[in-house]
Amino acid sequence: MIHIKNMYFSYGQSSYILKNLNFSIQDGSYISILGENGSGKSTFIKLLLNLLIPTSGHIENTFTRTAYVPQRFESLNTQFPITIEEILTCYQKARHIPGKKIIDDSLSLVKMQDYKKALVGTLSGGQCQKIFIARALMGNPDLLILDEPSNGVDIKSQNEIYQLIKNLNQEKKITVICVEHNLKAAIKNSTLLYHIAQGVGHICNPQNYIREYLIENTGVENYVSI
Repeated sequence: MIHIKNMYFSYGQSSYILKNLNFSIQDGSYISILGENGSGKSTFIKLLLNLLIPTSGHIENTFTRTAYVPQRFESLNTQFPITIEEILTCYQKARHIPGKKIIDDSLSLVKMQDYKKALVGTLSGGQCQKIFIARALMGNPDLLILDEPSNGVDIKSQNEIYQLIKNLNQEKKITVICVEHNLKAAIKNSTLLYHIAQGVGHICNPQNYIREYLIENTGVENYVSI
């Protein structure tokens, strides 16, 4: 579980980016973090990952194995001649993850076992994202944090990736926190949505989000099919 109480954050002496956040993330949840660019979503994730410290308030995190999946091209040089197996082997050694079958098992979970010997530069965007997820799964996480997993990915791959994430949440009981710009996927897959606007957060279920934000701001006719 993650419990956030009276949390504020600012960089130095600047104004608060996040203001008085209060909410809990229960084990087994699938939470999507929504908000416009610059609303503080990335800062919020860095706080959850302990890369930043709250200016005031606190975060209580009882998860012991957190994995992070960055945006697809954030740390990937597709021109470098390296295979998927070599990427995952380097990660396994760097993280001191035991197990001779851990790479095969992780690739199997994301249905990428046939690409073990493939060069990373030959993969599509969706396939690369699945490899990032496989890498995260090598640590047997109880919490999986993803940053816009469908960014730059075609529709077919998006559907496959979200189905994979949903299966990990429902079948493997991995708690999921996902920063999202894909509103339709967030509403379809999440148990709860956390909307950040002007530094203030609000949590609700998908149906309440449709009513509170989308219908009021845009009109019901645009979202009746979601």
